[in-house]
Amino acid sequence: MNISAELISRLYQEACEVELQAFKPGNVSVYADGHDMTVEDFRISAKVSAAVLCNTDYSLGEKIYYAVKATREAVGCNTNLGILLLCAPLIEAITLKAPENSLRQALDTVLTNTTIHDAEWVFKAISLASPGGLGNADEADVSEKPSINLTEAMRLASLRDRIALQFVTNYQDIFDFALPIYYNAAMKWCKQEWSALAVFVSLLCRFPDSHIERKYGSQFNRVITLKMTQLSEELSRAERPELTLPSLYSMDSEFKSQGINPGTMADLTVATVFTVFLEDTIKNSSS
Repeated sequence: MNISAELISRLYQEACEVELQAFKPGNVSVYADGHDMTVEDFRISAKVSAAVLCNTDYSLGEKIYYAVKATREAVGCNTNLGILLLCAPLIEAITLKAPENSLRQALDTVLTNTTIHDAEWVFKAISLASPGGLGNADEADVSEKPSINLTEAMRLASLRDRIALQFVTNYQDIFDFALPIYYNAAMKWCKQEWSALAVFVSLLCRFPDSHIERKYGSQFNRVITLKMTQLSEELSRAERPELTLPSLYSMDSEFKSQGINPGTMADLTVATVFTVFLEDTIKNSSS
């Protein structure tokens, strides 16, 4: 599909910025830094990774590795591995999409055709980012040379990592669950950042956060689900979403004091917003 790398880069960075504008309890946002990371760290990460992700000379795996490398060199920490893992295939899909296919159909082709070469580069990226998780799988230890393609490696990790699960379900959480929530919130509030928050809250109401589970096990799952359900109900009742800010400040402070960082759902939120932007671009270019 004839969408320029410059436009894709801009949409990716805009999606990252919308997620930062959303007040997601426990995460870094324009409302509050946290976990030894700042908003500026994430903005720099989006900027330096965008150029790499949109470089058509790189394979899928190379894009992810060199984007992680650029991020580490720029901010010295892992701000965006999950974002890169989710957004790189979307960028491949929009770049390769035939006019008669949907974005999701093109994404399915990308995920079906990943290679061992892709897995090698992604294993190197995960080792460099050092997030924990996929590297703990005996069947696909990221410190060893892979013998399976990237999607199969993600299949092995998918029972304990929700980002890996997207690779084997063709982004089911995003297309079948998160997108309708985003669009409904956007119709109600006409504000991208609050629509992104609706996605984040709804995901945490329904699924445990892999990042939290890797760090703490399941001990916080029940309380997070309860608090997010209460927040979801408050948002649905609010005439204006800004009326929920006192609850958001309180919850954000509580989560961060306990080291709770729902990073997986933040990454899925970025990918959801990016998917919205890509689908809007496809729609506008065909009209």
